[in-house]
Amino acid sequence: MKKTISVSNGAATLDTNRRNFLKLSGVGLAIAGLALVGCNDDDLIIDPGNNVFDLGTGDVGVLNYAYALEQLEADFYSKVVNSFYTGISDAERQVFTDLYHHEVIHRDFFKAAIGGAAPNSLLPTLEFQYNGVDFKNRASVLATAKALEDTGVAAYNGAGKYITNPDYLVLAGKIVSVEARHASAIRDLINPRSADFSGDDVINAMGLDAAKEPKDIVAAAGSFFKTPFTWKERGI
Repeated sequence: MKKTISVSNGAATLDTNRRNFLKLSGVGLAIAGLALVGCNDDDLIIDPGNNVFDLGTGDVGVLNYAYALEQLEADFYSKVVNSFYTGISDAERQVFTDLYHHEVIHRDFFKAAIGGAAPNSLLPTLEFQYNGVDFKNRASVLATAKALEDTGVAAYNGAGKYITNPDYLVLAGKIVSVEARHASAIRDLINPRSADFSGDDVINAMGLDAAKEPKDIVAAAGSFFKTPFTWKERGI
């Protein structure tokens, strides 16, 4: 039997739909089981003088790039759910919990898949910093989440053209669809029942999400990374 929730202002139904939207978006990736095979790119380059890591070349470089961003998002949401901001509603608490679980799935998937197929090319666990972010303040947390999710969508869209293995491209397509749902959910929390979930700042005139080059993404999100890393302009 289908469970229904009836309230006078429709808020509970809206929150339930948002949660179902997020939960369904995470199922496909969790059961996808795609293995990254045939990675023959160069090993990860480590500069022993300053412990700066290079992402690598070709498909491995792109996958490590995605892995770095997923580590960032998982780390951010772990901090959110381990110390929720003051006055958070039950609905928002659950949305952030769902987002946290999704990002951990993404992060751990990349770690296991790249580690299994090209263990010498796996990016290490990174450290992050959140200068200026007040995790006890709703507006600060939501603004940061919005920036990270919008950046994640644009990152996958911009890096897709550099992927040569069609299986990896399918995987990236699955993940970016989840990230786009995250971005929409956060935007709806900030401005409920508005058109902000697909705002003109992230959707172009053709109805497509923004796509940005890796160098632009790193420039935008670089302040969050405490562990330095680089890449040579070889594959990305």
